[in-house]
Amino acid sequence: MAFRREMMNIAIIGSGNIGSGLARTLAATKHGVVVSAKEQQSAKALVESLAAEGIRVQQADVASAVANAQIVILAVPYGAVADLAKAYDFAGKIVVDVTNPLKDDFSGITLGFTTSAAEEIQQLLPAAKVVKAFNTVFAQVYQEGLDFGGRKVPTFIAADDAAAKQTLLSVANDAGFDAVDAGALSNARYIEPLAYLNIHFGYILGHGTQIAPAWLSR
Repeated sequence: MAFRREMMNIAIIGSGNIGSGLARTLAATKHGVVVSAKEQQSAKALVESLAAEGIRVQQADVASAVANAQIVILAVPYGAVADLAKAYDFAGKIVVDVTNPLKDDFSGITLGFTTSAAEEIQQLLPAAKVVKAFNTVFAQVYQEGLDFGGRKVPTFIAADDAAAKQTLLSVANDAGFDAVDAGALSNARYIEPLAYLNIHFGYILGHGTQIAPAWLSR
């Protein structure tokens, strides 16, 4: 199946480190980027900060951002998604789950083996097309860029909806990732532990945050 190449309207919900990094990265593509957050002052500050660097994104309230987007990126903690699901209409949207279901003390993850954050979010948003992506990338990587000595940072993309997955593969490649088709949404059960392993390498084993998991082939 060929990648879809048309311009997409992308809403990023969340203005923290991950939301900021994705806004910075996706703004360099042809796609339209809108940032929003529960605290709109935070989203406004992000837009102004990026504008000072010559990076242009727009700001909107969450309801408007979701309504006008084709792709909605959930750059929020996993525990915040249930409230978003109750408050806004995600029907028909491609919803990108960037979350990792971390324990409060970062000692592990709270889901696995029989389900995943992505699958639980699909249950919360049955009329949306949930895609797992970007969750294995440290926020600090975006600041320095996606090129590691000539190798692109991979992102592993899993979804049950084939068209939604192909759209995200295209957008991720446009942004400079090495976008890897990771199969069905249920494979988020393995992608999320990979993200935790990356966190463990970075923070517990002292490798720092300029690292990313990769899949080699030849």
